[in-house]
Amino acid sequence: KGKFFEVFVNAPIEVCERRDPKGLYAKARQGQLREFTGITAPYEPPENPEVELRTDQLTVQQCVAAMVEKIRV
Repeated sequence: KGKFFEVFVNAPIEVCERRDPKGLYAKARQGQLREFTGITAPYEPPENPEVELRTDQLTVQQCVAAMVEKIRV
């Protein structure tokens, strides 16, 4: 109770683009969106997150299990 966990939901930009249902990455690449993180604005990953979820390598169930494990500690 009252704790904060920094969770880094990590996936390569190519994976994010494939998963983008609104086409925002495509719009950013076409210059229609300014300051879009990872495309026209820099992205800085967290330096020391408590949990990193590689969603390109883990299933949803594995990600949930990792979070539940962290919360239980």
